[in-house]
Amino acid sequence: MVTVHNLSESGGAVLEYMTHLRNVDGHGHREGFRRNMERVGFLLAGELSKTLPYEKFAVKTPQATTDGYRLAKQPVVATILRAGLPLWEGVMQAFPAADSGFVAAYRKHGPTGGFTIQADYCTCPDITGRVLIVADPMLATGASLLNGIDKLVAEGGRPDTIAVMVAIASQAGCEAVQTGLAARGFSDASLWCAAIDPELNTQKYIVPGLGDAGDLAYGPKKQS
Repeated sequence: MVTVHNLSESGGAVLEYMTHLRNVDGHGHREGFRRNMERVGFLLAGELSKTLPYEKFAVKTPQATTDGYRLAKQPVVATILRAGLPLWEGVMQAFPAADSGFVAAYRKHGPTGGFTIQADYCTCPDITGRVLIVADPMLATGASLLNGIDKLVAEGGRPDTIAVMVAIASQAGCEAVQTGLAARGFSDASLWCAAIDPELNTQKYIVPGLGDAGDLAYGPKKQS
């Protein structure tokens, strides 16, 4: 079964970082928003790192030889542009030797309401037999995330397992991703959340959420 980890339940620094991300009083400070999202990504990656296999090797210090440790296999860290970049950067700080993948996916709204997920771009290394980490700050319905994963697998091959990292997930989004990943044969996947919020509004945005992560990090998009 796809496991869900909610860091907010165990307390610690993530609670303060998430407070800063949500607070509208700080939403005009883009650099601060990005830095706090990076910190959340680093904390999520640190928790995931405890579940990954490490190998031991000899390290020479100035005084002696001791045991050193390194990842048995480097993961691939992917994100969905553009909103995912700050969270991705935080994950990369924890896995600096990892390879990276990128997907451009967005909600394409129809003239009469509703939306479809449009994914126009994907690039990634060979991910066959590796751990694929997908960093995406907001997990609302789960549609764009699952679409992005499908694009990455189609482009890069089938990973050994998948770890999804999000700042905020809706409860419905968690359930959709659990079901979707299991249906794709990734029943041992994991979902790492800094917080899980209870609901989506009629526009399918997370409540209480924090707003549009991409706009808060990089500025509002021009309206067509």
